[in-house]
Amino acid sequence: MGDMTLRLGTLEIATPVVLAPMAGITNAAYRRLCAEQGAGLYVCEMITSRGLVEGDQHTKDMLVFDELETVRSVQLYGTDPVYVGKATEILCAEYGVAHIDLNFGCPVPKVTRKGGGGALPWKRNLLGEILRHAVAAAEPYGIPVTMKTRKGIDADHLTYLDAGRIAEESGAAAIALHGRTVSQAYSGVADWDAIAELKASVTSIPVLGNGDIWEAADALRMVEQTGVDGVVVGRGCLGRPWLFRDLAAAFAGETVATLPTLGEVATMMRRHAELLCQHMGEERGCKEFRKHVSWYLKGFSAGGAMRRDLGLVKTLADLDELLADLDPDEAFPVSELGAPRGRQGSPRDKVVLPEGWLDDTDGIGCVIAEDTVSGG
Repeated sequence: MGDMTLRLGTLEIATPVVLAPMAGITNAAYRRLCAEQGAGLYVCEMITSRGLVEGDQHTKDMLVFDELETVRSVQLYGTDPVYVGKATEILCAEYGVAHIDLNFGCPVPKVTRKGGGGALPWKRNLLGEILRHAVAAAEPYGIPVTMKTRKGIDADHLTYLDAGRIAEESGAAAIALHGRTVSQAYSGVADWDAIAELKASVTSIPVLGNGDIWEAADALRMVEQTGVDGVVVGRGCLGRPWLFRDLAAAFAGETVATLPTLGEVATMMRRHAELLCQHMGEERGCKEFRKHVSWYLKGFSAGGAMRRDLGLVKTLADLDELLADLDPDEAFPVSELGAPRGRQGSPRDKVVLPEGWLDDTDGIGCVIAEDTVSGG
């Protein structure tokens, strides 16, 4: 594949793989777990600009980093250029971040209802203003600002090519495209042709592709088909942090597909729970771990009672006892390879938008109320 170092401004990432921020999932413990597997960039859960600027405690609690996290990366959400600029400065000055990603792709109705996330790029001028404020605030610190977006609101309201041009003009260090519209949410198949089209039209900054990377081979295929400079992986790594090991190997030209036995998966589950407990305390850590159980065990023969008990685990001692009952030699269920993971949901007939949102593509001076709640 030649040299696949990903360069975002002054930041160099040895393997061109980014862990997508996922609400409630990509906390410090999970980022550490994934980073232990392979090189790349691991992004913190989405933080709202407003929550950060107003000193919201929940937002501060989410901005926790592992001591081994040398490259801190945060995704910022915002709809007001001034707030986004202030939040960017706080992240650079007080949190020592090395990379800020702006979220213009979130499909959640409570976000699009306010004109945020995947709805925002429809307002071309507002998008440019937000990017320029963030870039200007990060510039004195030498911190790259990137953006992530979707194809558009729906098939009739596409925004990604304009977004690419605006990203270049505004000084963004890269643009990532999820090959779905907001109305598709996580359903259907990601459109890699759109990613290729964006890559062809954006010539001065890296373009990253996102959508339907379930195995390392998919990442190589995306690079080959679209020419992207790197990949963003979200749901594909749920219950499979070793996907990052496979990706690092694949980009280094080695053929590896990790097929762990159930015993090895149990060891990974234990490590994940342990890291969560280190960061959050045992009670909350175990509670947080529960949501990952079904992803780790997907396709294995572990019975309903076992899954139920693991889903109610309260202490690491309980977890150890339960994991000891799994058959350590059971082979990885190859039927799960290449299969979608995490939420899929169904397409939405209508994306919830502010009244009159589609009437014009300007958006400067339009008042958008922004939530202070971080984490999506």
